Amino acid sequence: MSDQQQSALIREIQERFDRKLRENEIALLEYWREQIERVATMKPEGVAALQTQVKKISEMMTNRIRMLKRP
Repeated sequence: MSDQQQSALIREIQERFDRKLRENEIALLEYWREQIERVATMKPEGVAALQTQVKKISEMMTNRIRMLKRP
């Protein structure tokens, strides 16, 4: 394989990786946006109910981060 072919292959792999990374980030942001929109459309009984929902989303995010940090 020539240097030019290797460079083209590396460039193609990098482009695929970047595209997949963007797709994953978009999916992740859409998921969390949906979670927040659900809370925003709620008609909570008061601040306590709203705080509970926000705390639930925060805990979900914390759990997800913990899962991703695992080796």
